[in-house]
Amino acid sequence: MDPSYRPEKLKTTDTELKTTDLDYKDESKVLVLYTGGTIGMRIHDGVYTPEPNFLVNELRKLSIFHDQEYLDNHSICFGGQTPTPWMQSPLCMPLREEKKNVIYCVYEYEPLLDSCNMTMEDWARIAKDIKTYYEGFDGFVILHGTDTMAYTASALSFMFENLGKPIILTGSQIPIFETRSDGRDNLLGALIMAGNSDIAEVMILFNNKLLRGNRSTKYNSSSFDAFHSPNFPPLAVLETKIHVHRDEIFPSNTTQECTLYTDLCPSVGILRLFPSITTAMVRQFLAPPLKGMVLESYGAGNAPDSREDLMQVFSEATKREVLLLNITQCHRGSVNPGYATGKALTDAGVIQGSDMTPEAALAKLAFVIGKEDWNFEDKKEKLSENLRGELGGFMWY
Repeated sequence: MDPSYRPEKLKTTDTELKTTDLDYKDESKVLVLYTGGTIGMRIHDGVYTPEPNFLVNELRKLSIFHDQEYLDNHSICFGGQTPTPWMQSPLCMPLREEKKNVIYCVYEYEPLLDSCNMTMEDWARIAKDIKTYYEGFDGFVILHGTDTMAYTASALSFMFENLGKPIILTGSQIPIFETRSDGRDNLLGALIMAGNSDIAEVMILFNNKLLRGNRSTKYNSSSFDAFHSPNFPPLAVLETKIHVHRDEIFPSNTTQECTLYTDLCPSVGILRLFPSITTAMVRQFLAPPLKGMVLESYGAGNAPDSREDLMQVFSEATKREVLLLNITQCHRGSVNPGYATGKALTDAGVIQGSDMTPEAALAKLAFVIGKEDWNFEDKKEKLSENLRGELGGFMWY
């Protein structure tokens, strides 16, 4: 990670938000970071593309997202000024049965990104922006493209330690202002949960399910039920009532200050085993500057133990202190060294990754390797630990 990188200052259209301007009673303040994605796109030349300065303007026109009358009856001040035009003021969700009314501000990134273009630097920018405004808001919503949403959610979960507030990523399969769109329910649900729940985790809300971010994966490219948490139950389900599964919430030490670590190591990768994979290919993949690799093995964490040449390549890499993390190629399940073909990987120094998703495993590798104050043995141990609820418990139903 380039240490000279600094996030740009967040702004509304032309007025910097002062969080003290939103001190209302019985209200919850939510910061929405709009990074891009399908949810705010429009069709240009027959394809969906991000549209700058479009989303917030249109949200104000929809009564389900904005109650101007409520704001008109409350004092709003930006830095001691009288209320400025509507593009410079926060939005307010209509009063509903939830315990707090949600006042929210949308910050639009420039440029807006298709999530395919997201990098680790963008993850760091999002994290730093949240940390900058952490004390002034009760919760955070990140509008994000779906293709790499699970990677971003996983990375953010490791970057924040002692997180005390909800961070919810959401987006849509169809732009929010199309006649048919999943975006409206997704954004409404995310705003409600960010403003009214006390679930201090990084999460994904999609199709009325609130999922732990580092347990989620994009499962379907065309369904509104796009995200699954294959090895862990939802943290909440939004039906006629909101059902929160509190026993599943990962405990956070909220008595300690929330801290942020963004120095992720980009020299990591994912290799998927397949029959007759060549030793030369694996050796080339493991060559410097690679420092860590997620190995997607067969079934319950198995690899061809008859391939002594392949096991030798893995063993050589671990002796060079390349961290190898073994997860299953299967959508659901966990690695288990109960087979000889799985034990061969363990004997070669490959670390068992339990039931982690590929997204969580890659983000965890980047996080752990980036910790320069941990030695190699520390890093191996941390990869096996449950740091943010990312592993363990795959037999939940």
